[in-house]
Amino acid sequence: MTVVPRQVFHSRLTTVLTMIGVAVGLGNVWRFPYMMGRYGGSAFLLAYVAFVILFALPALMAEWAFGRETRNGPLGAFQHTFGRAGSVVGAILLFTVLVANSYYLVVVSNVTYTAAFSLVYGFDSANAGSYQAGLNNGGLQAAIAIAIIGTAMFVLTKGLNRGIERISKIFVPLFGIIVTYLIVSSLALPGAVSALGSFLRPDVSQLNGTSIFAAMGQAFFSLSLGGTFYVIYGSYLRESETIPKPAALTAMGDVGAALLASLFIVPTTLVFGIDMSTGPQLIFETLPELFRQIPGGRVLGTLFLVGLGLVAYLSSVAAFQVLAGALTDSFSLPILKAVVIVATAETVLMVPTAMNPALIGPLDLVFGSGMQVLGSGLTLVALTWGLGRATTLKQIFPDSRTWVSSVYYHWVKWVVPAVLLVILAGYVVQSLG
Repeated sequence: MTVVPRQVFHSRLTTVLTMIGVAVGLGNVWRFPYMMGRYGGSAFLLAYVAFVILFALPALMAEWAFGRETRNGPLGAFQHTFGRAGSVVGAILLFTVLVANSYYLVVVSNVTYTAAFSLVYGFDSANAGSYQAGLNNGGLQAAIAIAIIGTAMFVLTKGLNRGIERISKIFVPLFGIIVTYLIVSSLALPGAVSALGSFLRPDVSQLNGTSIFAAMGQAFFSLSLGGTFYVIYGSYLRESETIPKPAALTAMGDVGAALLASLFIVPTTLVFGIDMSTGPQLIFETLPELFRQIPGGRVLGTLFLVGLGLVAYLSSVAAFQVLAGALTDSFSLPILKAVVIVATAETVLMVPTAMNPALIGPLDLVFGSGMQVLGSGLTLVALTWGLGRATTLKQIFPDSRTWVSSVYYHWVKWVVPAVLLVILAGYVVQSLG
């Protein structure tokens, strides 16, 4: 039997761009601005950045290390570490990705539809009803989602280097260019700079237990931690690749994307007196109203939605890769067969959500927020307690026996899992409340 060598990333540049493509998604461009508006503005921003550095970045490094050490996705990695019990854990995390991506595809479909509507018709009071009718048309949204699934299937059959890396090299820089243009346009609005300056002036008195908890959760949510995406993508890291530097660049890219999106949304919403803290409906209700009012809103709105769609699509492709990779790694299925199985399952799960979008909120609370935090915590336990200190430091600090490596090991073994436990308990309390 011929063993096919595992694909690895071509270079550090493609590694970082691909990882940023995984990290940057709706959590940065859609969720972060309204979280700032709701939980304390720039004070929330400072807390968020601090939690990324202290907790999310070390967890990201650990998830990569776990994947590279086992050279497998979550199913094989947990099985390698904990045997049969690990297989159960890995299967639960894979099911989590399967369900989460099914409703995420509906949101990506909504973004795609909204971008197309903005391009063809623009947003004004005359067509607001037709826009909402299309957005609420479950059959239309399901059809768009199926088309997105088809393109993801094509990318995955091309493999890591000719598929995922290639589109990441195009989509991530294009997103940066689009958002930079949007920022310049928004700051050119009369009064935008002064409004932004006032908003960004930190007022730590606005920070309370709720906002600190929200910032902590956002740090993990925006980086897409969860013991799934980064485990399998970590398995594609070259042995010669150091982990701390590309991990830091990935975290910087993720935080930078959230800040760039905010630098467009915050000034424009403040100038036109639109409530930025409206929550999840920010994209599909609040922003169309903004694009109706802003000069050149049709162009700016379309560009914003296209950029959002690109990064959201990359996150969905990563979910497909986690699922298809499990079938090829653990069951030796050909990639095409694995992709077809995953696409079929996603389609079956996606249709009910497209027909009833009210399901997204409860599903996301369980399979997005809750299970994502649990998966990341389990990965830290598997790496530090299961594989041990020597393996952890070999992967992350191979040439270092300094106090830094010792502090890092104890930090991810004790402190970060404790923080994740607090976040998970908070989500449970929120859901019961």
